[in-house]
Amino acid sequence: MTTLKAYYKYPELEAGCDEAGRGCLAGPVVAAAVILPKGFSHPLLNDSKQLSAKKRELLRPIIEQEALTYGIGIVSHTEIDQINILNASILAMHRALDVLQVRPKHIIVDGNKFKPYQDISHHWIIKGDSKFTAIAAASVLAKTYRDDLMLALHQEFPNYDWNKNKGYPTKAHREALIKYGSTKHHRKSFNLIPSQLKLDL
Repeated sequence: MTTLKAYYKYPELEAGCDEAGRGCLAGPVVAAAVILPKGFSHPLLNDSKQLSAKKRELLRPIIEQEALTYGIGIVSHTEIDQINILNASILAMHRALDVLQVRPKHIIVDGNKFKPYQDISHHWIIKGDSKFTAIAAASVLAKTYRDDLMLALHQEFPNYDWNKNKGYPTKAHREALIKYGSTKHHRKSFNLIPSQLKLDL
């Protein structure tokens, strides 16, 4: 497993940000912001996409307990349709930063797009969730919080397999869209099914 770096610029008060759900057809995009204490490490911690659900669930309470502060930001499917998924992902990260109990000195973000947050310096890092501890921790929180939301939505709409696919465009999800149509939780601005099978949205 790749060794994660403790920080990019500041050994203390550097917030890592990441989001989950950007490529989904349904549900919100969820982001997390995390400031970890100096010296924090955990042998299991890595990019959440490289971890099993069991390992993510194991890491989540550890991150929540050990973090100096963390925040969760949620942008709904209707907001995504209004402002597009890129802007929604950045907005979710800003909302996560809004609820931090400690003001960061610097922000590091997974990906290659971000908008300035207040007057705090930032740096975006491609595949940052597999390079820096705070971003990896944020990726775990964002993923687990979003998974919980999609499990709750699955209880309301069990035909779409959201308990398994979490809203991503799997074969079963596409087939359910063709058979049952879209729900109120689907992103209407997304191409929900192949263009030759038009939905009346």
